[in-house]
Amino acid sequence: MDEIIVCITGASGVIYSKRLLEVLKEENIKTSLIISNSAKKIIKHELKMEIDEFKKLADNYYENDNFFSPVASGSHKFKAAVVIPCSMKSLSSIATGYSDNLIGRVCDIALKERRDLIIVPREMPFSTIHLENMTKLSHLGVSIIPPAPGFYNDPKTIDDLVNFVVGRILDNLKIENKIFKRWGE
Repeated sequence: MDEIIVCITGASGVIYSKRLLEVLKEENIKTSLIISNSAKKIIKHELKMEIDEFKKLADNYYENDNFFSPVASGSHKFKAAVVIPCSMKSLSSIATGYSDNLIGRVCDIALKERRDLIIVPREMPFSTIHLENMTKLSHLGVSIIPPAPGFYNDPKTIDDLVNFVVGRILDNLKIENKIFKRWGE
């Protein structure tokens, strides 16, 4: 039941999903990965990384159109799903229950089975429609975690900023971590 499903949609910020997968692997937490077609292009562009290499960061990989994968069923036990980054198209689909792909289906399962669901929206700004969709999901118990790092920990590198965001996601998943400096440390 400790499996975390990491979903990557077509939005900037795939560095966060890469780091999340790295930390989960270090902690020996089982992961399943789903990448949208647009996200595959963004991974190549932003990370300069081949998709086959990226897939190795997870224990299992499923294509976004594979409704016969185990994660497409509510009977498949998983602890949480994280959509990181989450495009506004995917956010809208999740908020309206439009499960036309595996990412939408996994999020629908998380909602109906009352499992943890974390949405890490793409870069700002957000329109009122985006905010309304986030509010709707928040009312349903979804954690909305915009990748907005704190600066009280005196970050020196981009890795420091990424680790802050990923550390807060891990906190929401109730996974102990020390990948960022906390207030007062």
